[in-house]
Amino acid sequence: MVKPRSTELLDWYNNNARILPWRVPPLKGKEVLLPDPYLVWISEIMLQQTVVATVIPYFVKFIKQWPSVEKLANADLNSILQAWSGLGYYTRARNLHKCARIIVEQYDGGFPNSEEKLLMLPGIGPYTASAILAIAFEKPATVVDGNVERVITRLFAIKGRTPDVKSKIKSLASELTPNHRYGDYAQAIMDLGATICTPRSPKCIDCPWLGACKARALSIENYLPNRSPRKKKVVRKGLAFLVVRTDGAILLRRRPEQGLLGGMMEVPSTNWVESGLLNMSEAPSGLDWQELTGKVMHTFTHFKLELKVYQSIASKGHELKGLWVLPEKLEEQALPTLTKKIIKHANLGL
Repeated sequence: MVKPRSTELLDWYNNNARILPWRVPPLKGKEVLLPDPYLVWISEIMLQQTVVATVIPYFVKFIKQWPSVEKLANADLNSILQAWSGLGYYTRARNLHKCARIIVEQYDGGFPNSEEKLLMLPGIGPYTASAILAIAFEKPATVVDGNVERVITRLFAIKGRTPDVKSKIKSLASELTPNHRYGDYAQAIMDLGATICTPRSPKCIDCPWLGACKARALSIENYLPNRSPRKKKVVRKGLAFLVVRTDGAILLRRRPEQGLLGGMMEVPSTNWVESGLLNMSEAPSGLDWQELTGKVMHTFTHFKLELKVYQSIASKGHELKGLWVLPEKLEEQALPTLTKKIIKHANLGL
C-alpha cells in the first residue's frame, strides 16, 4: 500500500477547486495571494452546521450589506439577525456582531493571526481558528471538519466510532499537512470530502488518494466512518398565539437573547414541553381565540416541535406587549423559519 502524499491532493486541487465567493484561486506555485480574513471568517461561521449551497446566497448578500468588519461592528444587531434569518443557529449571528466589535476596538480592525488570540474571540473554536490561520494567513494549521474526518477515517481505515477516535484522526491529519500551501491544502482536503469522498457512494475512481486508501482496498469505504447511532429526537409541543390587529398588523415579541432562537422575533407562545397539559393561560389576555386547523411542525437539532396555532383579532386600542408589524413589513424583521411557518399557516403573508 502506497503512502498518501499531500502533493497528490494539491495537484488535484489545482484543477478541481470549487469556485466559491470567499476563495481565491489555488496558488499553483505562484506569488502568494491570500483572501481577506474577514471573508474567511464570515464564510467559516456560516458554514458551521450549514451546507455550502445554502450558504452562498446568504454570504453574497451579507458581504454586500456589510463589506468590512468595521461596517459589521457598527451594524444594528436586529438587522444582522434579519439577514441571518433562515440559516439557523442564531447564536452564530450574535457572536459575529460581538466578535466584530472586539476586532475593531481591540485590534484596530485587523484580525489576530495567532491561535491563542483567535480562540479568545466569541464564536471562534479550534476548527474555525485553524481555518482562519491556514486560509487567511498561510500559517501552519491542521483543519479538521466533518469532511476531513471522513477522508482521514477512510484513508487509514479507522474503525472506531468517530467520537472515540477524534484525537487519532487529528494526529494523522496533522502528519499529512504539508509545510507549504497551508490554505490550499486545507481547502483541498475539505473539497475532497465534499465532492469525492462523500458520505454515501464515494467517487473513489476520481480520488487522487485512491491507491493509498486502506478502506477502499478493504472494500469498506461505504461503512466508514463508524458513527454513533443517532438518538431519536424527542417531540415537544406548544401553543402559538397569533394576534392580528384590525389594520392587519401582527403582534410579535423578541425572544430572550440567551437560548434557542435568541434575540429573534416570534409570535407569542407557551413554553415547549415534552409532557404535561398545555392551556391558554399564557395567551395574551382579553381576546377571543379560535384554533386553526392543523399544526405547525418544525425540526430543531435535538428535538421536533409541534405547535397548535390560535388566532385572534385585536382592536387598535387593545394594549398588548410586543411590536405590531404590518404583513408588508415582516421581511424587515429578524424572523426565524418557525415564526414564518406560523404566519404562513394562517395565510397572513410571507
